[in-house]
Amino acid sequence: MTVAAATACALPALAALFGLLFGRRVRPVLIAVPAGLAATVLTIVVAAGIGDDVRESAVRLTPTGALDITLGLRVDGLAALSAVLVTVVALLVQVYSAAYLREDPRYSSYAALVSLFTAAMLLVVYTGDLIVLLVGWEVMGVCSYFLIGHHWETEAARSASIKAFVVTKLGDVPFLIGILVLAAGADSFRIRDVLAAVPEGGAGWVTAGTLLLLGGVAGKSAQVPLQTWLPDAMAGPTPVSALIHAATMVAAGAYLVARLYPAFLAAHPTLIVLAVMAAATMIGSALAALAQEDLKRVLAWSTVGQLAYMTGGLAVGGRDAAVFHLLAHGAFKALLFLGAGVLIHVAGTGALAGMGGLRRRAPIAFWTMTAGLAALAGVPPFSGFFSKEAVLGAAEHTAGGHGSVPAVAGWLVLVAGLLTAALTAAYATRVWLRVFFGPTREAAPGAEVPAHADAADYGEPGRGGGEAPAAMVWPLVVLAVPTVLFGFLAFPGLPSLGGELGYDELTPHPATTVSALIALALGAGTVVAAWRRDPAADPARVLGPVRGPALRGFDVDGLYAALVVTPVRLAAKAARFTDGAVIDTYVKGAARSAWLLGGGIRRGQNGNTRLYLTGLFAGVVVLALAVAVGS
Repeated sequence: MTVAAATACALPALAALFGLLFGRRVRPVLIAVPAGLAATVLTIVVAAGIGDDVRESAVRLTPTGALDITLGLRVDGLAALSAVLVTVVALLVQVYSAAYLREDPRYSSYAALVSLFTAAMLLVVYTGDLIVLLVGWEVMGVCSYFLIGHHWETEAARSASIKAFVVTKLGDVPFLIGILVLAAGADSFRIRDVLAAVPEGGAGWVTAGTLLLLGGVAGKSAQVPLQTWLPDAMAGPTPVSALIHAATMVAAGAYLVARLYPAFLAAHPTLIVLAVMAAATMIGSALAALAQEDLKRVLAWSTVGQLAYMTGGLAVGGRDAAVFHLLAHGAFKALLFLGAGVLIHVAGTGALAGMGGLRRRAPIAFWTMTAGLAALAGVPPFSGFFSKEAVLGAAEHTAGGHGSVPAVAGWLVLVAGLLTAALTAAYATRVWLRVFFGPTREAAPGAEVPAHADAADYGEPGRGGGEAPAAMVWPLVVLAVPTVLFGFLAFPGLPSLGGELGYDELTPHPATTVSALIALALGAGTVVAAWRRDPAADPARVLGPVRGPALRGFDVDGLYAALVVTPVRLAAKAARFTDGAVIDTYVKGAARSAWLLGGGIRRGQNGNTRLYLTGLFAGVVVLALAVAVGS
């Protein structure tokens, strides 16, 4: 199993290398797709054969003193299922991109970076060593920087790539320190040793380490307070959004917590902080999604909120529920992002104001995205209903005082989860109505058109640009299958994720099911009522005065500017003034003084013998007088 897992990691990495070296001589799709297909087959074989086992193999990379770094793999049910999600979505993205970016002059580097990203994510999923995990974690960040900035000719793409890189690095600093704290406490970087060293009642080093790890979780998974980079990252190509910002990289934070879950379960303060973070992220992101005017930004804020469901499930002891939602969300959100690319292809714009009536022009996208939006909203029997219910059921279980997790965490996640369910149903219904129904609308002035769009290939409003190429449509059909059927795994349960931890019930609970369905009806019903009153108006008007702040992401960027950027700039100006007016003045003054002193001494060193003798005589006289006075 470990050999197959290692090969699955190596194949996309080799494809990336060959793509960068020979991508302009060989069609990139002929390199990336076969490697992705082979990696997908291998991960499925590993997932099918792992069962309840945990397979490990490790090779010491280098002796580093007390703590060795090992290149090892740890394959269990959690890693196996996550790897299947990564490779399947990556393969479909490569196929989709072959049509979506077929005229892009930088497609070869794009395909190579997607392959490298896939290899890095598989390394994070399969590795058994925290330092090697960190390497994969950082390679993913570098790849996301380049992929988000793929259309670097545009200011939006350049700014978004820099912002994503900087914000996630802010979280990676405490993340690195947290790894070092856990390794120091366990005397090992190996995940197996770290988990084995966690005391039953917890310990200070466990709490400190897990709290620090939350910085990286917040950065990679776009949770409060580091959530602002993800919506701006929609400046990248749409397939990148499906791969990085729906199914893989952003889920890495939740995956990490699930991977190290015994350590988090032993640190109750960390779970409470995680619950607060999840609750705030759920509500804020759902309000922001309801207010957005661009389709991809709606889905981006939706991703932030759904990731908060995962972190919320982990915060209340529901690891299995969180992983269940991670897998279900990866399928239906990848479907929604790729479907958004098809709609942009047909409509010529990503602005909701430029869409309408697209169910006739893009029927396959209509039916598959209807399934995806239904799963997102939690409509039974789609996968999102079961996975979201599992998270709410775990929250209800903890709120009732059951289990070892503090009940306050359960109440936070339960209340926020139900409120978010209503808001999610509202914005999913709004997108469905505005995009697929009503009259075809012209794009608003200044509406964003994909940087790669070409009038000969991409439909424009009013031109009737039909369904997208088959390579862009069939991935939607493939992803629609797990979107519809994956939720039924709640009844037999997921395969073993590597040990029984926390609350592992996945079937819907009557109380939370009824509450969630009421929330669903309220959210969707409110939007439908507003739509029926005035189909030409935006149903987001139901937000009232909240819409403006929600559209701007509640001005968190402005808050960062006031609390961080402005003070740093003022400090930089003060440092520049001090350097120029104080330090440079001192240095220049010392040099000037030496120059003046040298100039004065130079006047006496002019080669005039009579002057030298006069000076000598004067010195002798002075010394004689001094001796006479002293005696």
